[in-house]
Amino acid sequence: MATSSDNMNKEFTFRRYKDGENPDMMENSENIWQASWTHKCPTYVHRTPPCQGSCPSGHDIRGWLDIVRGIEKPEGEGVTMQEYAFRRATNANPFPSVMGRVCPAPCEDGCNRNMVDDHVGINSVEQYIGDQALANNFSYETGADTGKKVAIIGGGPGGMACAYQLRRLGHAVTIFDNNEQLGGMMRYGIPGYRMPRDVLDGEIARITNMGVDVQTKTKIGVDVSLEQVEKDYDAVVFAMGAQSGRALPIEGADAINCITGVAFLAAFNEGRLKHVSGKVLVIGGGDTSIDVASVARRLGNITVENEKDRPEHIIINQTAHDVAATAARDGADVTLISRSAIENMPAAEHEIEDATREGIEIIGQLSPVEVIKGANGRATGLKVVKLEADGKTPVEGSEYVIDAELIVSAIGQTGDLTGMDGIANDRGLIDADKSFQVPNKPGFFAVGDIIRPHLLTTAIGHAARASETIDAFLNKKPSKHRPKVDVHHFNLIAKLNETGHTPGIFKADDKGGDLTMKDIDVGLRGTSDSDYAVHNYEDRSAHEIIPADSLFLGHFKETPRFKRSHIEVTAEDVIGNYQERLVPLTEDEVIGEAKRCMSCGMCFECDNCVVFCPQDAVHKTPAKDKTTGRYVYTDYSRCIGCHICADVCPTGYIDMGMGD
Repeated sequence: MATSSDNMNKEFTFRRYKDGENPDMMENSENIWQASWTHKCPTYVHRTPPCQGSCPSGHDIRGWLDIVRGIEKPEGEGVTMQEYAFRRATNANPFPSVMGRVCPAPCEDGCNRNMVDDHVGINSVEQYIGDQALANNFSYETGADTGKKVAIIGGGPGGMACAYQLRRLGHAVTIFDNNEQLGGMMRYGIPGYRMPRDVLDGEIARITNMGVDVQTKTKIGVDVSLEQVEKDYDAVVFAMGAQSGRALPIEGADAINCITGVAFLAAFNEGRLKHVSGKVLVIGGGDTSIDVASVARRLGNITVENEKDRPEHIIINQTAHDVAATAARDGADVTLISRSAIENMPAAEHEIEDATREGIEIIGQLSPVEVIKGANGRATGLKVVKLEADGKTPVEGSEYVIDAELIVSAIGQTGDLTGMDGIANDRGLIDADKSFQVPNKPGFFAVGDIIRPHLLTTAIGHAARASETIDAFLNKKPSKHRPKVDVHHFNLIAKLNETGHTPGIFKADDKGGDLTMKDIDVGLRGTSDSDYAVHNYEDRSAHEIIPADSLFLGHFKETPRFKRSHIEVTAEDVIGNYQERLVPLTEDEVIGEAKRCMSCGMCFECDNCVVFCPQDAVHKTPAKDKTTGRYVYTDYSRCIGCHICADVCPTGYIDMGMGD
């Protein structure tokens, strides 16, 4: 009910202050805005971009994209853009050429550019950096010798990356691997047409050339006891991966011609498996299942006369096909089934498209029920049931049998810890804490798939973080606290040191013998010109990932991606086709793609704040003092806190945070 005019408070006015009241005496929260000015001024705030936050290896992606595009210039005599970008990228990942080809790129899913047009092709730039490094024979440097020795069990991505990081710290490293060659799943789980072996060999050699001792065909727990390794080394890293595939958990899966995807790919990548016979049925939905199906199509089908030449015997018994027999092969009949709908399969979309084009039949929303066996005990087919769209609920009465000569299960992996008593958990893997230490086992550490099967880049990220923990252990220091955003951050102080702009030394005033006082409490505070301080800068990268709504997206024009092309292999020419399918970008295309990066959370020198400041308070840093992150500065004697610089900053690098 409305208040009558008689009952209204006659003392209300439109005046903000009473007679005699001084606005300067008001609470600051009441006095923050005044017309077009405020008591807040610009602060330059560094935050982590979502691409980096989405990357399991914690790449400084924004950093090396800025180098490639020409914003951050190389330091040092004769250092090229290519080498400088390589150095920055390999702080996190020593396999840029490999990962630029095969990583499913969760970084691109997180890219803020998706809110404008399409993500930045991060993988394509990474491949360029890696390929240039191989072409120019860039090498790694090692740290000063510490006298400490570390044993790494497993020479896959996690083990190799851990060896690389530990050698940079100066620790001696020995890698034990049960295979004939290093590489782990990079070599034995990924076909050569996706990962050329000369590329893989080159990036592995760059690590072993750092002085890594390598002992292949040596299985710890069998050839050498774990107790002996523990005795001979100061620390032990378990990095053997999960190279044992999971069998189908259904009746009849013990048939000899039911094998795992891991075993199938290993036999192929070792050069032993030359063809298949009869229809191949693959169960999965991820990248491994796609690789199995695509390899089977390339191998082709041969009618087998001798039982020993059936593919399952080649795979299980570690024998090899006669190469001459492959001349008569024809197209293999390959079907891949998944519990998920095809559009929801975890495999990369372009891999699914390639598999379909190559003649592989893919059927979604099916679940295995039972392996059907013949009189001789061999599998003759797989009974399946259709599923609802949720990929879980069976459709009543929908069961049927798919005939098959070879059934390949690509539904997951586990570890092989034979001879290592007391290490495995109930999943056949190894438990590790957040610092990658094995609980209750001092000096034991674990990285990669042996903790939890995931991506190659995840194992590489584990290795980088674990190496810091191992280094602390070897030096008898406590492990440092891991930040909320645990990635390889840009460090402004390091950049200032690199460019010859090292801040001065802070000298506190005399404390008068009071030991409770901190240095900062007896020195000059609030300085805007002393050379010992990095002014109006705040580093929140260890705590915050910058979202798209913190950017000025209107600055960015829609710019089409420079996309790598794929050599399309059809069903007619797939047999024996092992040519690499991915066509790299040219250097000009790489630079053009890098320029699409929005440099989220870091200044990319667009000049908007300088141009649009109405008070002429924002200026470019003099060339002699300028470096990445210190491109502009604010004259606070002129700034009125109008917020315009923050509003027009495309990268979200400016916050209104400083008060006068």
